[in-house]
Amino acid sequence: MNGLATPGLRVLATAEWPADAAPPRLAGFVHSEFNPLVAAVAGRCLEAAPGPEPDTALVLVSDVGDIDSAAHVARAVDQGARVGPLFFFQSVPNAVLGHIAAKWGLTGPVSCLCDSAAGLDAARGLVADGDALRVLLIDVSGGTATAVLLSGGTA
Repeated sequence: MNGLATPGLRVLATAEWPADAAPPRLAGFVHSEFNPLVAAVAGRCLEAAPGPEPDTALVLVSDVGDIDSAAHVARAVDQGARVGPLFFFQSVPNAVLGHIAAKWGLTGPVSCLCDSAAGLDAARGLVADGDALRVLLIDVSGGTATAVLLSGGTA
């Protein structure tokens, strides 16, 4: 999400989670740091935001998603082992966004995409169409995460 200057959007808050720091555990999510990482960077960004706004959409961008959990499930299936029920739940990237929405009282739309440019386009569209007043755009790649809270208007 480099170069966030984009027409029609204003940056309200930003946050990052570095690759060298493990995110705190997240109840209901196991094995992988992907979902805790998403929740941690989202929390940092929302804490830095200027006041709450329930009408906030969530857009998650990740080119591979929760690859650690996917690999774990694939190995278990290949070996004929039992796969724990939490893996079904967390195999859907929207699951962690639902957790974030519930925790922070956010009521806007939820989307998952695999490209940063598409994420910015989605954010711009959600605000322009009136689907949300704000968009929390979260980008996870290479063990790092960035979150940006955007609203309509210009920087």
